[in-house]
Amino acid sequence: MQAPAGTNAPACRFTTTWSHGVRILRSHAYDWAALLLLIGVEGILNAIERFHRFVGEGMIADLRYPMKSNTVPVWAVAIVAVIAPMLIFIAVYIWRRNAYDLHHAILGILFSVLITGVLTDAIKDAVGRPRPNFFWRCFPDGIAVYDNITTAVICHGDASVIKEGHKSFPSGHSSWSFAGLGFLSWYLAGKITVFDRRGHVAKLCAVILPLLVAALIAISRVDDYWHHWQDVFAGGILGMVVASVCYLQFFPPPSDDKGFWPHAHFRDINEREEEIRRRRTTEMSNSGSTAVVPRQGETGANTSRTLDAMESGT
Repeated sequence: MQAPAGTNAPACRFTTTWSHGVRILRSHAYDWAALLLLIGVEGILNAIERFHRFVGEGMIADLRYPMKSNTVPVWAVAIVAVIAPMLIFIAVYIWRRNAYDLHHAILGILFSVLITGVLTDAIKDAVGRPRPNFFWRCFPDGIAVYDNITTAVICHGDASVIKEGHKSFPSGHSSWSFAGLGFLSWYLAGKITVFDRRGHVAKLCAVILPLLVAALIAISRVDDYWHHWQDVFAGGILGMVVASVCYLQFFPPPSDDKGFWPHAHFRDINEREEEIRRRRTTEMSNSGSTAVVPRQGETGANTSRTLDAMESGT
């Protein structure tokens, strides 16, 4: 299985989930444990009572937007921003058979969305900004009641609905969408070598498409009156920054000559080269040969042929 023309991707038939899967999982056991910890923290942040920012009679005029259902439900965000990218990762694995790439892509996007989720909910709890539709959450019957001294609202709506009304900043839909689809955009940029200096605009369009979907999800939150525009803007930046950091933790920049595969793939190639060099050293030592053994990084004919055979799967 050869790399497509114009790419720097070595064939990877030796790094399948069958041959390398267990070793890769063991080497990243602590990372998967950290993911479980993040899930626990996320649950706690959603369960605790958040800060209820003061809402007075003079402020309520800006919070009287109508209550609407979500154009994009939470479960749809998970499908679009997490599950759909994972299906693309699996498709690339079926095409190229690189267990490192599959594992690191899945681990990276999970870290991206979970770290983003924890940061988003922590900020939501601390800020407690009311949503644009807070009035109808607080007064579902439309009859406003205020404190005679402080003019603070005295809500008589459902407690859970009111609690949800203090979760405006930043937007979770926006941050999650950009965390998942932003990671996918980075991934596609590396896989289709968008920065190969050949000027293929179609490649750039493929990279921008996930970001456009994330932006549309974010805009829907303003259209539904669940968020102010500042909430959506901050959430999008937060998600994109975390996605970028998580991607570069596992993969080289897409503009790099080795941007096609994760760092671990090239470490594996170097380890194999070193193993071949040690083996040849031992063989020549046992045979009493005085020939010079090629050093790591040199292009000794035998070593190169062996590595080429390994990479082509022969």
